[in-house]
Amino acid sequence: MCYGKCARCIGHSLVWLAILCIVANILLYFPNGETKYASENHLSRFVWFFSGIVGGGLLIFFPAFVFMGLEEDDCCGCCGHENCGKRCAMLSSVLAALIGIAGSGYCVIVAALGLAEGPRCLDTFGRWNYTFANTDGQYLLDTSTWSQCIEPKHVVEWNVSLFSILLALGGIEFILCLIQVINGTMGGICGYCCSRQQRYDC
Repeated sequence: MCYGKCARCIGHSLVWLAILCIVANILLYFPNGETKYASENHLSRFVWFFSGIVGGGLLIFFPAFVFMGLEEDDCCGCCGHENCGKRCAMLSSVLAALIGIAGSGYCVIVAALGLAEGPRCLDTFGRWNYTFANTDGQYLLDTSTWSQCIEPKHVVEWNVSLFSILLALGGIEFILCLIQVINGTMGGICGYCCSRQQRYDC
């Protein structure tokens, strides 16, 4: 098994997932493509936690680029020992993966809380509040109640769709980073390269 190749695949996947998280988070600020709700502070409080931009986005780029950087074929030295460069690199990638786990975990938690509480909207009584905050997320299963939110139009669908996307993307990122923790540990202990010749050279 080539641990470095696996890490590179994870790195490339994380880059695209991070980009999608950032896009999904940005869209949450513009229900129906309108900017006034953000400027008037009529968005869910969890939108302002930047879970997709920071947690599932920026904090994921760091481990992703570290993993992709493992594709270098030269056996650079580590701590003065020429033959342990790649093993040290794989072990150091575990630390980067832990940062990714923290970021993706933050994204998942905030997205789940955002789904459970529901959007902030103008209800049938003409008040801006969290209409579904006391439903313990049951509103997600009863779409007939979504009409209680009058403005922004279709804000429940908007929030549910985007927070669900963030939850799913963050979960995938979490799993990939967890896989890299195992992969990096195995690569550091068992050796980086998959071919016999590479093992001898390294």
